[in-house]
Amino acid sequence: MGPKDKMRSYNVGSNEEIEAMAAIYGEEWCVIDDCAKIFCIRISDDIDDPKWTLCLQVMLPNEYPGTAPPIYQLNAPWLKGQERADLSNSLEEIYIQNIGESILYLWVEKIRDVLIQKSQMTEPGPNVKKKTEEEDVECEDDLVLACQPENQVKTLDFDVSENRTEIEELPPIDHGIPITDRRSTFQAHLAPVVCPKQVKMVLAKLYENKKIASATHNIYAYRIYCEDKQTFLQDCEDDGETAAGGRLLHLMEILNVRDVMVVVSRWYGGVLLGPDRFKHINNCARNILVEKNYTNSPEESSKALGKNKKVRKDKKRSEH
Repeated sequence: MGPKDKMRSYNVGSNEEIEAMAAIYGEEWCVIDDCAKIFCIRISDDIDDPKWTLCLQVMLPNEYPGTAPPIYQLNAPWLKGQERADLSNSLEEIYIQNIGESILYLWVEKIRDVLIQKSQMTEPGPNVKKKTEEEDVECEDDLVLACQPENQVKTLDFDVSENRTEIEELPPIDHGIPITDRRSTFQAHLAPVVCPKQVKMVLAKLYENKKIASATHNIYAYRIYCEDKQTFLQDCEDDGETAAGGRLLHLMEILNVRDVMVVVSRWYGGVLLGPDRFKHINNCARNILVEKNYTNSPEESSKALGKNKKVRKDKKRSEH
Protein backbone atom coordinates (compact mmCIF):
# COMPACT_ATOMS: atom_id res chain seq x y z
CA MET A 1 0.00 0.00 0.00
CA GLY A 2 1.50 3.34 -1.08
CA PRO A 3 1.36 6.60 0.93
CA LYS A 4 -1.62 7.93 -1.05
CA ASP A 5 -3.55 4.71 -0.43
CA LYS A 6 -2.75 4.95 3.29
CA MET A 7 -4.04 8.51 3.30
CA ARG A 8 -7.31 7.51 1.65
CA SER A 9 -7.83 4.76 4.24
CA TYR A 10 -8.48 7.39 6.92
CA ASN A 11 -11.44 9.71 7.35
CA VAL A 12 -11.08 13.43 6.76
CA GLY A 13 -11.25 14.49 10.43
CA SER A 14 -8.11 16.12 11.80
CA ASN A 15 -7.51 13.37 14.40
CA GLU A 16 -7.61 10.69 11.72
CA GLU A 17 -5.37 12.80 9.49
CA ILE A 18 -2.82 13.12 12.31
CA GLU A 19 -2.82 9.32 12.71
CA ALA A 20 -2.35 8.94 8.97
CA MET A 21 0.55 11.40 8.83
CA ALA A 22 2.30 9.63 11.72
CA ALA A 23 1.80 6.26 10.00
CA ILE A 24 3.05 7.47 6.63
CA TYR A 25 6.02 9.57 7.70
CA GLY A 26 7.12 7.84 10.91
CA GLU A 27 10.01 9.58 12.64
CA GLU A 28 9.89 12.50 10.21
CA TRP A 29 6.62 13.46 11.95
CA CYS A 30 7.14 15.25 15.27
CA VAL A 31 4.50 16.10 17.88
CA ILE A 32 5.32 19.44 19.56
CA ASP A 33 2.10 19.93 21.51
CA ASP A 34 -0.60 17.28 21.20
CA CYS A 35 -3.23 19.28 23.11
CA ALA A 36 -2.87 22.37 20.91
CA LYS A 37 -2.43 20.21 17.78
CA ILE A 38 0.98 21.61 16.88
CA PHE A 39 3.21 19.40 14.75
CA CYS A 40 6.41 19.50 12.73
CA ILE A 41 7.46 17.35 9.82
CA ARG A 42 10.98 17.23 8.48
CA ILE A 43 10.89 17.01 4.69
CA SER A 44 13.89 16.30 2.44
CA ASP A 45 14.50 15.72 -1.25
CA ASP A 46 15.92 12.24 -0.59
CA ILE A 47 15.41 10.26 2.63
CA ASP A 48 18.63 8.24 2.26
CA ASP A 49 20.90 11.01 0.96
CA PRO A 50 19.26 14.40 1.67
CA LYS A 51 20.68 17.53 0.07
CA TRP A 52 17.87 19.97 0.87
CA THR A 53 15.76 19.81 4.01
CA LEU A 54 12.87 21.92 5.31
CA CYS A 55 10.71 21.78 8.43
CA LEU A 56 7.00 22.41 8.04
CA GLN A 57 5.35 23.40 11.31
CA VAL A 58 1.57 23.38 11.49
CA MET A 59 -1.08 24.19 14.06
CA LEU A 60 -4.51 22.75 13.33
CA PRO A 61 -7.32 25.03 14.53
CA ASN A 62 -10.59 23.49 15.74
CA GLU A 63 -12.28 24.60 12.51
CA TYR A 64 -9.84 22.59 10.34
CA PRO A 65 -10.45 21.03 7.87
CA GLY A 66 -14.01 22.32 7.57
CA THR A 67 -13.71 26.09 7.39
CA ALA A 68 -10.16 27.06 8.34
CA PRO A 69 -6.71 26.20 6.97
CA PRO A 70 -3.77 25.01 9.07
CA ILE A 71 -1.63 27.77 10.56
CA TYR A 72 1.80 27.02 9.15
CA GLN A 73 5.42 28.05 9.20
CA LEU A 74 8.21 27.07 6.79
CA ASN A 75 11.61 26.79 8.43
CA ALA A 76 14.90 26.36 6.58
CA PRO A 77 18.00 28.58 6.71
CA TRP A 78 18.19 28.70 2.91
CA LEU A 79 14.49 29.54 2.31
CA LYS A 80 14.23 33.28 1.69
CA GLY A 81 12.71 35.97 -0.47
CA GLN A 82 10.92 34.98 -3.64
CA GLU A 83 11.56 31.29 -3.10
CA ARG A 84 9.72 31.40 0.24
CA ALA A 85 6.88 33.45 -1.27
CA ASP A 86 6.48 31.04 -4.20
CA LEU A 87 6.30 28.01 -1.91
CA SER A 88 3.80 29.72 0.40
CA ASN A 89 1.63 30.63 -2.59
CA SER A 90 1.70 27.02 -3.76
CA LEU A 91 0.52 25.75 -0.38
CA GLU A 92 -2.25 28.32 -0.15
CA GLU A 93 -3.37 27.45 -3.67
CA ILE A 94 -3.63 23.78 -2.64
CA TYR A 95 -5.83 24.80 0.29
CA ILE A 96 -8.11 26.90 -1.91
CA GLN A 97 -8.48 24.02 -4.36
CA ASN A 98 -9.32 21.58 -1.54
CA ILE A 99 -11.37 23.62 0.98
CA GLY A 100 -13.00 21.36 3.55
CA GLU A 101 -10.59 18.49 2.90
CA SER A 102 -7.47 17.25 4.69
CA ILE A 103 -4.46 18.78 2.95
CA LEU A 104 -1.38 18.06 5.09
CA TYR A 105 -0.30 15.15 2.89
CA LEU A 106 -0.71 17.31 -0.23
CA TRP A 107 1.36 20.07 1.38
CA VAL A 108 4.17 17.73 2.40
CA GLU A 109 4.42 16.11 -1.02
CA LYS A 110 4.32 19.52 -2.74
CA ILE A 111 7.23 20.66 -0.58
CA ARG A 112 9.09 17.43 -1.32
CA ASP A 113 8.56 17.98 -5.08
CA VAL A 114 10.00 21.49 -4.75
CA LEU A 115 13.04 20.14 -2.89
CA ILE A 116 13.59 17.43 -5.49
CA GLN A 117 13.43 20.01 -8.28
CA LYS A 118 15.87 22.21 -6.35
CA SER A 119 18.33 19.35 -5.90
CA GLN A 120 18.24 18.64 -9.64
CA MET A 121 18.71 22.26 -10.67
CA THR A 122 21.19 23.66 -8.15
CA GLU A 123 24.43 22.95 -6.37
CA PRO A 124 24.41 20.56 -3.38
CA GLY A 125 22.54 21.90 -0.37
CA PRO A 126 23.65 22.21 3.24
CA ASN A 127 25.17 19.07 4.73
CA VAL A 128 22.68 16.97 6.66
CA LYS A 129 23.85 14.79 9.52
CA LYS A 130 23.45 11.10 8.75
CA LYS A 131 22.20 8.48 11.19
CA THR A 132 24.86 7.68 13.75
CA GLU A 133 22.84 7.19 16.93
CA GLU A 134 20.33 4.50 17.84
CA GLU A 135 17.18 4.60 15.72
CA ASP A 136 15.08 6.55 18.23
CA VAL A 137 17.63 9.38 18.39
CA GLU A 138 18.36 9.69 14.68
CA CYS A 139 18.73 13.23 13.38
CA GLU A 140 17.07 14.76 16.46
CA ASP A 141 19.53 17.68 16.37
CA ASP A 142 18.81 18.33 12.72
CA LEU A 143 15.06 18.25 13.31
CA VAL A 144 15.23 20.87 16.01
CA LEU A 145 17.67 23.02 14.06
CA ALA A 146 15.41 22.80 11.02
CA CYS A 147 12.44 23.75 13.15
CA GLN A 148 14.14 26.86 14.51
CA PRO A 149 13.12 29.93 12.46
CA GLU A 150 15.50 32.61 11.26
CA ASN A 151 17.18 34.99 13.63
CA GLN A 152 15.22 37.87 15.13
CA VAL A 153 15.57 37.27 18.86
CA LYS A 154 18.93 37.91 20.44
CA THR A 155 20.67 35.14 22.36
CA LEU A 156 23.07 36.73 24.82
CA ASP A 157 25.62 35.36 27.26
CA PHE A 158 25.17 35.88 30.97
CA ASP A 159 27.96 38.46 31.02
CA VAL A 160 26.30 40.84 28.55
CA SER A 161 25.04 43.90 30.41
CA GLU A 162 21.43 44.94 30.00
CA ASN A 163 19.96 48.42 29.81
CA ARG A 164 17.24 47.40 32.24
CA THR A 165 17.98 47.37 35.95
CA GLU A 166 18.86 43.86 37.05
CA ILE A 167 17.07 42.54 40.10
CA GLU A 168 19.50 40.43 42.09
CA GLU A 169 16.98 38.90 44.46
CA LEU A 170 16.50 35.13 44.16
CA PRO A 171 13.01 34.58 42.72
CA PRO A 172 10.63 31.95 44.16
CA ILE A 173 10.97 28.48 42.65
CA ASP A 174 8.00 26.16 42.15
CA HIS A 175 8.22 22.43 41.53
CA GLY A 176 5.86 20.45 39.31
CA ILE A 177 4.36 17.00 39.72
CA PRO A 178 6.84 14.30 38.57
CA ILE A 179 6.11 12.05 35.59
CA THR A 180 7.53 8.49 35.72
CA ASP A 181 7.81 6.17 32.71
CA ARG A 182 9.82 2.93 32.61
CA ARG A 183 11.82 3.90 35.69
CA SER A 184 12.78 7.32 34.29
CA THR A 185 11.38 10.27 36.24
CA PHE A 186 10.86 13.81 34.94
CA GLN A 187 10.10 16.88 37.07
CA ALA A 188 9.78 20.53 36.09
CA HIS A 189 10.87 23.53 38.16
CA LEU A 190 9.72 27.08 37.36
CA ALA A 191 10.88 30.54 38.42
CA PRO A 192 9.99 34.06 37.28
CA VAL A 193 13.12 35.79 35.92
CA VAL A 194 13.73 39.27 34.54
CA CYS A 195 17.51 39.19 33.99
CA PRO A 196 20.22 36.64 33.19
CA LYS A 197 21.73 36.97 36.67
CA GLN A 198 18.51 35.57 38.12
CA VAL A 199 18.80 32.60 35.76
CA LYS A 200 22.21 31.80 37.25
CA MET A 201 20.85 32.26 40.77
CA VAL A 202 17.95 29.85 40.13
CA LEU A 203 20.28 27.22 38.71
CA ALA A 204 22.65 27.58 41.67
CA LYS A 205 19.77 27.26 44.12
CA LEU A 206 18.39 24.16 42.41
CA TYR A 207 21.80 22.50 42.43
CA GLU A 208 21.94 22.93 46.20
CA ASN A 209 19.30 20.20 46.29
CA LYS A 210 21.20 16.89 46.21
CA LYS A 211 18.44 15.07 44.37
CA ILE A 212 18.27 17.68 41.59
CA ALA A 213 22.05 17.88 41.42
CA SER A 214 22.18 14.09 40.95
CA ALA A 215 19.73 14.12 38.01
CA THR A 216 21.04 12.63 34.78
CA HIS A 217 20.00 15.81 32.95
CA ASN A 218 18.79 19.23 34.04
CA ILE A 219 17.42 20.75 30.84
CA TYR A 220 16.40 24.40 30.95
CA ALA A 221 15.15 27.29 28.87
CA TYR A 222 14.21 30.88 29.65
CA ARG A 223 12.56 33.85 27.93
CA ILE A 224 12.89 37.44 29.17
CA TYR A 225 11.05 40.28 27.46
CA CYS A 226 13.06 43.49 27.05
CA GLU A 227 10.55 46.35 26.97
CA ASP A 228 13.05 48.95 25.80
CA LYS A 229 14.18 46.87 22.80
CA GLN A 230 10.79 45.24 22.11
CA THR A 231 12.53 41.88 21.82
CA PHE A 232 13.24 38.71 23.78
CA LEU A 233 16.39 37.60 25.54
CA GLN A 234 16.29 33.81 25.58
CA ASP A 235 18.47 30.73 25.63
CA CYS A 236 18.38 27.03 26.49
CA GLU A 237 20.59 24.14 27.58
CA ASP A 238 20.41 20.41 26.75
CA ASP A 239 22.64 19.25 29.62
CA GLY A 240 23.45 16.11 27.66
CA GLU A 241 19.92 15.27 26.49
CA THR A 242 20.26 15.75 22.76
CA ALA A 243 18.12 18.63 21.42
CA ALA A 244 15.88 18.74 24.52
CA GLY A 245 16.73 22.35 25.37
CA GLY A 246 15.83 23.54 21.88
CA ARG A 247 12.51 21.71 22.00
CA LEU A 248 11.74 23.15 25.43
CA LEU A 249 12.48 26.69 24.27
CA HIS A 250 10.42 26.13 21.12
CA LEU A 251 7.45 25.10 23.30
CA MET A 252 7.84 28.29 25.34
CA GLU A 253 7.91 30.35 22.13
CA ILE A 254 4.73 28.68 20.89
CA LEU A 255 3.01 29.28 24.22
CA ASN A 256 4.25 32.90 24.05
CA VAL A 257 5.44 32.95 27.66
CA ARG A 258 7.71 35.67 28.99
CA ASP A 259 9.85 36.47 32.04
CA VAL A 260 10.03 32.85 33.13
CA MET A 261 12.53 30.02 33.36
CA VAL A 262 11.72 26.31 33.28
CA VAL A 263 14.14 23.56 34.32
CA VAL A 264 13.21 19.91 33.71
CA SER A 265 15.17 17.30 35.66
CA ARG A 266 15.40 13.77 34.32
CA TRP A 267 16.54 10.83 36.39
CA TYR A 268 17.39 8.03 33.94
CA GLY A 269 16.08 4.61 34.96
CA GLY A 270 18.10 2.35 32.69
CA VAL A 271 15.52 1.93 29.89
CA LEU A 272 15.82 4.01 26.70
CA LEU A 273 12.58 5.87 26.09
CA GLY A 274 13.26 7.06 22.55
CA PRO A 275 11.14 10.02 21.38
CA ASP A 276 8.84 9.61 24.41
CA ARG A 277 11.44 11.38 26.55
CA PHE A 278 10.86 14.63 24.64
CA LYS A 279 7.11 14.27 25.13
CA HIS A 280 7.57 13.90 28.90
CA ILE A 281 9.98 16.85 29.10
CA ASN A 282 7.56 19.13 27.24
CA ASN A 283 4.51 17.84 29.12
CA CYS A 284 6.21 18.55 32.47
CA ALA A 285 7.08 22.06 31.32
CA ARG A 286 3.67 22.77 29.82
CA ASN A 287 1.85 21.53 32.94
CA ILE A 288 3.72 23.84 35.31
CA LEU A 289 3.43 26.82 32.93
CA VAL A 290 -0.34 26.27 32.76
CA GLU A 291 -0.59 25.73 36.52
CA LYS A 292 1.22 29.02 37.21
CA ASN A 293 -0.87 30.92 34.62
CA TYR A 294 1.94 31.76 32.21
CA THR A 295 0.16 30.44 29.11
CA ASN A 296 -2.35 31.92 26.70
CA SER A 297 -5.15 29.99 25.03
CA PRO A 298 -4.13 27.89 21.99
CA GLU A 299 -5.75 30.50 19.72
CA GLU A 300 -3.65 33.30 21.21
CA SER A 301 -0.55 31.12 21.19
CA SER A 302 -1.00 30.49 17.47
CA LYS A 303 -0.43 34.18 16.85
CA ALA A 304 3.06 33.77 18.28
CA LEU A 305 4.03 31.35 15.52
CA GLY A 306 6.47 33.07 13.24
CA LYS A 307 7.32 35.75 15.82
CA ASN A 308 10.13 36.02 18.36
CA LYS A 309 12.38 33.81 16.25
CA LYS A 310 15.96 32.69 16.72
CA VAL A 311 18.52 30.23 15.42
CA ARG A 312 20.59 28.26 17.87
CA LYS A 313 23.02 25.35 17.54
CA ASP A 314 22.32 22.79 20.26
CA LYS A 315 25.08 20.56 21.56
CA LYS A 316 25.06 17.18 19.85
CA ARG A 317 25.00 14.48 22.50
CA SER A 318 23.34 11.11 22.71
CA GLU A 319 20.76 9.92 25.24
CA HIS A 320 22.14 8.56 28.50
